[in-house]
Amino acid sequence: MTKIDIVSGFLGAGKTTLIKKLLKEALADTKVVLIENEFGEIGIDGGFLKESGIEIKEMNSGCICCSLVGDFGTSLKEVLDTYAPERILIEPSGVGKLSDVMKAVQDVVSEAEVQLNSAVAVVDAVKCKMYMKNFGEFFINQIENAGTIILSRTGKITGEKLEACVNLIREHNGKATIVTTPWEELEGKNILETIEGAKDLEAELMEEVRRKHEHEHHHEHDGEECCHEHHHEEHHHEHDGEECCQEHHHEHDGEECSHGHHHHHHADEVFTSWGMETPASYTAEEVDRLLQELEKENEYGLVLRAKGMVPAGDGTWVYFDYVPGECDIREGKPDVTGKICVIGSKLEEEKLKKLFHK
Repeated sequence: MTKIDIVSGFLGAGKTTLIKKLLKEALADTKVVLIENEFGEIGIDGGFLKESGIEIKEMNSGCICCSLVGDFGTSLKEVLDTYAPERILIEPSGVGKLSDVMKAVQDVVSEAEVQLNSAVAVVDAVKCKMYMKNFGEFFINQIENAGTIILSRTGKITGEKLEACVNLIREHNGKATIVTTPWEELEGKNILETIEGAKDLEAELMEEVRRKHEHEHHHEHDGEECCHEHHHEEHHHEHDGEECCQEHHHEHDGEECSHGHHHHHHADEVFTSWGMETPASYTAEEVDRLLQELEKENEYGLVLRAKGMVPAGDGTWVYFDYVPGECDIREGKPDVTGKICVIGSKLEEEKLKKLFHK
């Protein structure tokens, strides 16, 4: 099965630079074909890739999303038959709509052994606001349809402007991962892992807490079946105002659960999660102070677990792990953007947001 990754971005955003980085640092041992189209220009960026031994199918008859929807499938099949690549990177024209390119790929998926693996938008952080204002339809379409948004030139703007850029993007896409760390600080394989969604901090922490909780209750009830078995691995942020029968007293002191042992409750009724991605910087001392605050159950809810990685502002990164009464703060390698995740019961999300916001 050939993976197809679309790397979109407005003119001059840095798509080619990103592709170079991915080819060199993440895909060096992978058989890759790049399909590029530079809106009528004759393979302007083809040279360096040919030198890398990458075969290119150049389509210069116009924008991939407007004039190639018809023969795009034929061209793609030709690439697959000729090169049998493990991965195809599509670099559409900077003025194309990402949704059109995605549709063109999806139309081929049913007929060929391919899968649309990811859709990426490269956004110039310096020009984001101006482009959104002046080229709204094309620019916003790329942002809305991307699974990962990679900001370029973030090292050239202040923290305030970077946060403003992220907020603008979030108005149009609340789910995409936004890479805010300067590229030179990241390894290409980290960027590729993010594009492919290989690491979900929230899911990882939720699973850890769920397993620990099940383990504790198995021992506490001496083989009895507790009213809140957890067969459900998903979680929701809203509880529709319902309170769980367990009330989160982790020790039952020999008492039976108030509703007996007949009802089964899912993990999503017991635990909630709150998280944020942020380009803001935090020193190790600041992180330590914030984690100490999490001990205040009456203020923030019962925090069972917290984890994160944030830039320190001096080129280093602060990593932290927290369980009640204990925290580990250490230096780690740069991540694609700052991430903070908190798992617990009856979390006060607005207060957590205010606590960690800078």
